[in-house]
Amino acid sequence: MSSTTMRAIASYRGLPVDDHESLQDVEVPVPRLRPRDVLVRVQAVSVNPADVKTRIGLQATAEPRILGYDAAGVVEAVGPETTTLTVGDEVWYAGDITRPGTNADLHAVDERIVARKPVSLTFAEAAAMPLTTITAWETLFERFRLNADSTGTLLSLGGAGGVGSIMIQLAKELTGVRVLVSATRPESQSWVRQLGADEIVDHHHLVASVEEVAPKGIDYLFSPHSRGNIEAFAQIMRPFGHITAIDEPEGLDLLPLKAKSIAWHWELMFTRSIYQTDDMIEQKRLLEAVATLLDDRRLRTTLTTSVNDFSAAGMREAHRLVESGRMTGKVVVTR
Repeated sequence: MSSTTMRAIASYRGLPVDDHESLQDVEVPVPRLRPRDVLVRVQAVSVNPADVKTRIGLQATAEPRILGYDAAGVVEAVGPETTTLTVGDEVWYAGDITRPGTNADLHAVDERIVARKPVSLTFAEAAAMPLTTITAWETLFERFRLNADSTGTLLSLGGAGGVGSIMIQLAKELTGVRVLVSATRPESQSWVRQLGADEIVDHHHLVASVEEVAPKGIDYLFSPHSRGNIEAFAQIMRPFGHITAIDEPEGLDLLPLKAKSIAWHWELMFTRSIYQTDDMIEQKRLLEAVATLLDDRRLRTTLTTSVNDFSAAGMREAHRLVESGRMTGKVVVTR
């Protein structure tokens, strides 16, 4: 392999994870840097539901499509207009959906969405966090506009997943809200209690279980699974409540929310990088804030499973775990 090429893990079309061609080891050119880019030697990546969704839905392509969002690694080179990072910095970030992904030896990414990683975490522990942390942070503090003085009740559905696992911690550490989460399996319930959840509800019987622990209703609701749930949301939410969703259900009818003037928000953590917004650097800043909280032991990593095989085979195993729908916390592929 020459100095102009690198190893990567790529897809050419959407295939089931058990098909060896769903993710393949390839050799590709080292990425060229844009003016504000850093080139990161990737040490660990995590696999999110977004990675699985992208892989499954990939249209056939002649060029290899490198997947992957979350990463932790070391800065190896910087673009000519880079001012916030230098060669040798250990960093963590969640990437940019419009550019090649992190499942490679080297990855080019805009410095404005990259922060120095928590010094107390390994690369694997750090790689588990960025995408879900940005999603949870933007939901809590930008969509819901919560702060240290906020009260009320928050319900995070899918509480044992990646976003829920950090949302519980951020809400308990940085706000005054009561935190309810949905979790059904015993291991999931144990996990969310360790992270600080105040109450656990059953999403299979959402209305009844919420009414039992929060009879006055919910003020803030995070929804990764909205299809078929709007009527239930309308019942359990308080008037003037707020819902933030991250899924993409077709034909979603929000009319049942109108009577209570319930606000509906969307959260996509890639919006800032897709549109190169003026405040794009806010993602660096929030990752810096969370790194400090982690180093101060006020938060903990959500890593629960490591696959120590940075290859197509290892990546397929990680995708398989995420697709099972039985993960608590996050799975990381590491070198």
